[in-house]
Amino acid sequence: MRLDDGKLLVQTVDFFTPVVDDPYEFGQIAAANSLSDIYAMGAKPIFALNIVGFPINTLPKKMLTTILQGGADKAKEAGISIVGGHSIDDPEPKYGLVVTGEVKETALITNQNAKPGDVLILTKPLGTGIIATAIKQGKAKLEWVSAAVASMKELNKTAAEVMSYCNVKSATDITGFGLLGHLSELCKASGVSAEIHYDSLPFLPGAKELAKDKIIPGGTKRNLKFASQFTEFDSSLNRTTQLMIADAQTSGGLLVACSPKNAEKYLTKINYRSSIIAVAVGKITKKKKNLITVTTDS
Repeated sequence: MRLDDGKLLVQTVDFFTPVVDDPYEFGQIAAANSLSDIYAMGAKPIFALNIVGFPINTLPKKMLTTILQGGADKAKEAGISIVGGHSIDDPEPKYGLVVTGEVKETALITNQNAKPGDVLILTKPLGTGIIATAIKQGKAKLEWVSAAVASMKELNKTAAEVMSYCNVKSATDITGFGLLGHLSELCKASGVSAEIHYDSLPFLPGAKELAKDKIIPGGTKRNLKFASQFTEFDSSLNRTTQLMIADAQTSGGLLVACSPKNAEKYLTKINYRSSIIAVAVGKITKKKKNLITVTTDS
């Protein structure tokens, strides 16, 4: 929504069921995920509202308090307050935020401005969907869970601030539709295609092992079925590997289309400030028959 002072008001909403066992960490992850769309637009969050579903008569009220505290602490880290919200009695816990932000109209980042030659930079590793499924099945090692939780609760705040510093014009966050789904939206909006280099893609610890054991969420399988309509995979990439690339993410990173002259500056700046390493994973090309091509070294 356009305001009178050259600024835009932007708003997003997201919520989901628990992806980890710890209620405080669930609150943190849900809040970080909800804030992600605001950061992807290059905007600054200004306040949020809670959205809560909770079985108030079957689970301890203290658990709900802990979830909300996780969300509040993550909002505080983002520099905002949660000023209210709405809750319902629900058989399955759900939590998320409505987030309102603002951005100068001239600084708005969309998925419509990617140009051939732009470098694609991914700011978080893939694999949260696979790890979350393994957690539900009791098959995730503690160190795998710790790495996934650390990634999911990391705000995309730094990634967004560096976008502004490097004059980035096009980006998207990677969430439920996975890398290929969100990249396809960027390609369609910008009238371009993209090449992804599989060997450059970062994956969370344990994601490859779990995928080989066929621990794959339903959302990831649906993502690959959809992405196969517009993605050309190198012949060396089997179905398991393709599923890993299409994994449905929770609170994933930003996918940034950065001009070649600013790409190295972006990587240097973000990797100096962030504990999670961002990497170049591909490039934007002129529009081709397939929106996305996934290549390998082999």
